Amino acid sequence: MTDMTLAPALAEIREDFLALEQPDRLQLLLEFSNDLPELPERYRDHPDLFERVVECQSPVYIFVEVDEHDVVHLFATAPRESPTTRGFASILAQGLAGLTADEVLAVPDDYPQMLGLTQAVSPLRIRGMSALLGRTKRQVREKLAAA
Repeated sequence: MTDMTLAPALAEIREDFLALEQPDRLQLLLEFSNDLPELPERYRDHPDLFERVVECQSPVYIFVEVDEHDVVHLFATAPRESPTTRGFASILAQGLAGLTADEVLAVPDDYPQMLGLTQAVSPLRIRGMSALLGRTKRQVREKLAAA
């Protein structure tokens, strides 16, 4: 997928990572961990709606909402003690914000590898981010099928 077809926010995030040297990429990931959006109040008391992403080393949970305008909203929780996982969740929550279901489904499955983090974090952690994206897409497809 080219930059022209990659959603603008995801393309910008990717470019931000690739503009940095390897050690600084990890720092940027940690900065993203501080920016994971808080859950809206309507979901704070409903952990039953969230799906655990078991491929992640740390407990991360996601829930996808597709609104009446076909816009996707990704909600995620991850412990502050797990900044890498939180960073990945934050990248997706921010990068997918405002995209339509079709745009989310068009995100390349290898987007996590496009960030240039494969030397900075373990393959297991990259696999976790890939699982976050995969589960997000699956939930979007399920929501569309149920509509």
